[in-house]
Amino acid sequence: MRIIGGKFKGRKLLHPINNKTRPLKDLVKESIFNIIDHSKKIKFKINNINVLDLFAGSGSFGLECISRGAKKVFFFENHPDAIQILNKNLNNFKEFSNFEILKKDCFKFFSSKNSSIYKHDLIFVDPPYKENKINELLENILKNNILSENGVVIIHRHKKDEIQITDKLEIFEHRNYGISKIYFCKKLKI
Repeated sequence: MRIIGGKFKGRKLLHPINNKTRPLKDLVKESIFNIIDHSKKIKFKINNINVLDLFAGSGSFGLECISRGAKKVFFFENHPDAIQILNKNLNNFKEFSNFEILKKDCFKFFSSKNSSIYKHDLIFVDPPYKENKINELLENILKNNILSENGVVIIHRHKKDEIQITDKLEIFEHRNYGISKIYFCKKLKI
């Protein structure tokens, strides 16, 4: 696992050895960032945006955003082994200090009325494949107005997952890569 683009391209990343954390494969990550960079439906560039990396694990997605110039990255992770690896990976990015690790359960955090941290342009949601409360989380993010007006939510699921993404988001791109299914979503325009 490594950084695939930007200032820190090629830098290796650690990942937990246990099977409770599933690292984002480099090929999938590269495909996601190609879509972000080239889609006409995405109205921002990675540089100078706020990013929310939910179920961050080793931090691979958020660190990729850091390498590409993101303004601030919030990493949400509450699994102790993953937090330990995330901290080690972030120590390799001492040149960048504008990040925050929130060692919290994001379901509880976003269900509260006080959960607004910043508006985020890019929210990456990569829960364990068995997690089925994803729409509850997405709807709380929207209710708390955490996604910016032109923001994008990227959701990583298993290709056999049959959960229907909430109709409060518009899926504008959908891709399968091996066992991964990736949704690119934005707010519905009312």
